[in-house]
Amino acid sequence: MNGTLIKSKVRLMAKSYWLINLNRSEVKRFMKNDKSIDGVFEYMFIDTGKIVGGLGNKPPVMTNIISVEIDLAREIYERLLSQGWRKIEKAWT
Repeated sequence: MNGTLIKSKVRLMAKSYWLINLNRSEVKRFMKNDKSIDGVFEYMFIDTGKIVGGLGNKPPVMTNIISVEIDLAREIYERLLSQGWRKIEKAWT
């Protein structure tokens, strides 16, 4: 059972969380850095992308990526939500 739990945890770490701004022109993807070392600060990647065409027609053009400590990533995520950004699911292939 412990092996199943660890596999599930690894799968969850790779999950990405997407936000889109109010005018639907920009997205942010939050994804945990799976290469973080145990016992060291955990990091998340925050990617920024521009929507080209309509949302869902084409993947966004990713323009920036940063790596921040997980607590700071949570603060940024919550701040964006408070500014009107909305949670979305990846809608393109």
